[in-house]
Amino acid sequence: MCSVLWFQLLSLIKLYLLGFKVLVVQLLNGPVRLPELPRQDGKVVIVTGGTKGIGYEVVRHMVSLGAHVIIGGRNEQEGIGAVRRIREQCREAKVEFRKLDLASLESVRLFAQRFKKQDLPLDVLINNAGVMLVPGGRTDDGFEPHFGINYLGHFLLTWLLLDKLKNSGNCGSNARVVNVSSSAHSLGEIWLNDLNSCQCYSAHAAYCQSKLAQVLFSSHLHLEMQRGGFPVSSCAVDPGMVDTGLYSHLWTPLRLAQSVIARLFFRSPAEGAATVLSAALSPATDGGGYWANGHKQRTPPVTLDPKLQLSLWEVSLQLLGL
Repeated sequence: MCSVLWFQLLSLIKLYLLGFKVLVVQLLNGPVRLPELPRQDGKVVIVTGGTKGIGYEVVRHMVSLGAHVIIGGRNEQEGIGAVRRIREQCREAKVEFRKLDLASLESVRLFAQRFKKQDLPLDVLINNAGVMLVPGGRTDDGFEPHFGINYLGHFLLTWLLLDKLKNSGNCGSNARVVNVSSSAHSLGEIWLNDLNSCQCYSAHAAYCQSKLAQVLFSSHLHLEMQRGGFPVSSCAVDPGMVDTGLYSHLWTPLRLAQSVIARLFFRSPAEGAATVLSAALSPATDGGGYWANGHKQRTPPVTLDPKLQLSLWEVSLQLLGL
């Protein structure tokens, strides 16, 4: 029991110290400036978790550039509301909502099937939805929530839509997969024999593991597409400390303090969306990589380990029955 409590406390302290460091760097760097982006007329974009926060701002900006955007989200009322608000700002907006619950693999498969029936191309897939510090539990398919929602659900969605991406990209303009990760990946550890965190659970450690898994997946997917000669690039993005609802599961006293600090010092959702949009639309990200504060950044050596990337890829395929 003592060792479990120590592990949980250590994971908590490390993540909060990292958060403080990221916030200081963020304040010193200032806001990310969104470069002038080209029109996206005729392009089709899917954004998971696009009903609020960073995802909503990404959708709103994509639509303003002329893209046809499909929002994937689990809350239908929020989705209908997001579409209505965007159409009030732009009557000609091409935006729609489709039910997508990343905690249910059946829901992910159904979403992909319905999209394919629309017979549309897919130029950009933005895996933005996520959870943080949720209480211990299981998804509909028995996976630890952070691993199941942040990583595995998006892995399956990307896999099912990969042919669409391959067919939509071309030599002059790659199709894109953008995985919204976090600096927390640098604290993550991948236990291939215990991805569900059964042996010793910490919500903080589980969150970090899911974000590391995203970065490993993003790098390996990009490599696979290069090896196959497919016009698809994959990158991971860190939007920074952003004032969104992601922090709702903090311990209540910390949540109250965080809400005050966030209003004063965190980035706004629109500012957080800037790096995501740049990664999705800038030619610079054709080479993949990890992007934060508007620039490509180095990641810890573990994220570049080809054996670990491949092992996680193969285990994920097995877990999903692919």
